[in-house]
Amino acid sequence: MSTPPTPPRIPEAVHRRRWAILGVLMLSLLIVVLDNSILNVAIKTISTPEPTGLGATQGELEWAINSYTLVFAGLLFTAGLLGDRLGRKKVLIAGLVVFGVGSALAAHSGSPVHLIAFRAVMGLGAAFVMPATLAVLMNVFERDEQPKAIGIWAGGVGLAIAIGPITGGVLLDHFWWGSVFLVNVPIVVVAVALMVWLVPDSRDPAPGRVDLVGVALSVVGLVLLVYGIIKGGQLADFTDPAVLGTSLAGLAVLVVFVLYEKRCDHPSVDMSYFGNRVFSAAISAIALVFFALMGVTFFSVFYTQSVRGYSPLQTGLLLLPLAAAQLIFAPRARLVVDRFGVRAVCTGGLLLVAVTLASFTALDADTPIWVLELIFFVMGTGMAHIMTPTSVVIMQALPREKAGSASALSNTFRQVGGALGIAVLGSVLSTAYRNGVEDELTLLPAGARHTAGESIEATLGVAAKLGPRAEPLVAAAHDSFLHAMHVTALWGAGVAVIGTVVVFLFLPGRTPPEPGPREREGEAVGAAGR
Repeated sequence: MSTPPTPPRIPEAVHRRRWAILGVLMLSLLIVVLDNSILNVAIKTISTPEPTGLGATQGELEWAINSYTLVFAGLLFTAGLLGDRLGRKKVLIAGLVVFGVGSALAAHSGSPVHLIAFRAVMGLGAAFVMPATLAVLMNVFERDEQPKAIGIWAGGVGLAIAIGPITGGVLLDHFWWGSVFLVNVPIVVVAVALMVWLVPDSRDPAPGRVDLVGVALSVVGLVLLVYGIIKGGQLADFTDPAVLGTSLAGLAVLVVFVLYEKRCDHPSVDMSYFGNRVFSAAISAIALVFFALMGVTFFSVFYTQSVRGYSPLQTGLLLLPLAAAQLIFAPRARLVVDRFGVRAVCTGGLLLVAVTLASFTALDADTPIWVLELIFFVMGTGMAHIMTPTSVVIMQALPREKAGSASALSNTFRQVGGALGIAVLGSVLSTAYRNGVEDELTLLPAGARHTAGESIEATLGVAAKLGPRAEPLVAAAHDSFLHAMHVTALWGAGVAVIGTVVVFLFLPGRTPPEPGPREREGEAVGAAGR
């Protein structure tokens, strides 16, 4: 006698509206990603002296990005746990509201310091939004539909990357720089209303306590480490005692964090997860990709605007191929994985990213712009074939009730990788640029040389006040920036090569057969690597 089929785990009412729920989740994701991609286009404007911008230095620009990223990354552990404990819908709505308030405050910042502080508030809100979107997704889709849903979710990142720079360019052409943050507010209002109406709540039936000590250690360690790296770039001297001391202190605190988490009975992150080599490799691949990508995005804006002379809107349009490739290929990447396996697809994707990063060394002041467009499109194609497979591996490696924790881990490594990429590669760019332009800075008064050498925008700003006699300085600024960009791109390519080796060695060669919707929820895809 046959056993009657087990009914679906997901309530029928929720199952029917699952695709509409996915749309709401992507809207929430949109504002988090949109904000960073808009800011990338606005970097040059914000670095311009008042009243056009805030006159932010290279280091202040990096901190405007990293204050958001560090708070985001440092609190993702807690945000994921609170979502699992209190309810993902509640936490998501609260995060959206905080993000909207932070956006309104950032739009009216009176100085770079204010902008850095309000960006941190935005990071606080985003920390509660990002893990909750994936956690809700995992709870409204059956396991056999999760790869498709995650692919569409990842494609939403590409959509946000596409919309962000163009939106930022349009706003900067017609309004003041603060409009790039104020635009988040109406999106937040719409997202919250749809969230209340459509999205069901869910939580872990057996949550643990919040690990306050672990959260504090992770935040302190990351801040010290990244601050030391940024300071080294500002001083053009990574051997400075203050730089070394701060960086080493950050590393020490992070080591203590790992040791504490191993011994804690309610850790922010269960270190046993990393005993699964497939899970660890997927997490590492995400961090390394974003390390390389965020650093390159940081300098490409200065290349297109400061060296090539494009407007913010034109710069946004130039980034369109990068986003379009992700939007096109991310939802389809699962089909390629079904045919060739996770290892082959991710290895190929990372190789594409490494090659395109190295291709930046071929760019100079008069390279045909279609070459840059081709580089961006191929880079986006490579990223699409990394993000979707690794996200599926990570989210399906843990039980469904731990979806918030899995999403928090994935996004923490993504954000920490991006923060370190901006800090490390931004510092490499700053150091190489200063070393190249310093001989020409002798034209300037002694007190102005250090500030003028911090970035190409700082140099060009000083040169504009000198008139025709500054032409040699302008030429040296362009040449020095191009050299610094080439050096930085090679560093990014090297990081991508390391990621290629990691995924080739540790990700599974073939994807296991797709389990049915009634498979036990604790099954881990890491078993495919054994």
